[in-house]
Amino acid sequence: MLKLIAMLIVMISACAPVFAADSSPAARGKYLVEEVAKCQLCHSPQTETGELDTANLLKGATLNFQPMHAIEDWHKTAPDLTGGGRLMQRWGEDGLTKFLETGLGPRGNKADPPMPEYHLTHEDAVAIVQYLKSIE
Repeated sequence: MLKLIAMLIVMISACAPVFAADSSPAARGKYLVEEVAKCQLCHSPQTETGELDTANLLKGATLNFQPMHAIEDWHKTAPDLTGGGRLMQRWGEDGLTKFLETGLGPRGNKADPPMPEYHLTHEDAVAIVQYLKSIE
C-alpha cells in the first residue's frame, strides 16, 4: 500500500509543472481578455465561415451585430487593441490601465456603446495591458 501511495505522489509531482499555470501578469491578462471579457468577439475579424480570424486576433473589426433601435453614438467597429495599434499608441499604457480601472478614457469620457464599462482592480488592468502590449 505504501508503495502505491509513493508511486502516486511521484506521478502527481511529475505532472505538477504541466498543471501549474503561468503566473506572469501577461498570462493573467490573456486569461482575462480571452476567457473572461471575451474581447476577441468584438475586436477580432471573422473568416467567411464565421470563425475568429486568429491571424488578426484583437486587431480590430467591423461588428457583426447592431441594436434593434437607434442608440446614440453606437460604433460599428471595434478598435485594434494590440501593442502596435493606434489605441495603445494614443492612450499609452497608463491611459489604457486607467480606462480599465475607472471606465473613463484619458479625456474623462466613457466608451461609446457597445463597449461595456469596466472597473477592474489595478493588478487586473495592468495584466491586461501587459498582454495586449505583447501582441503585435
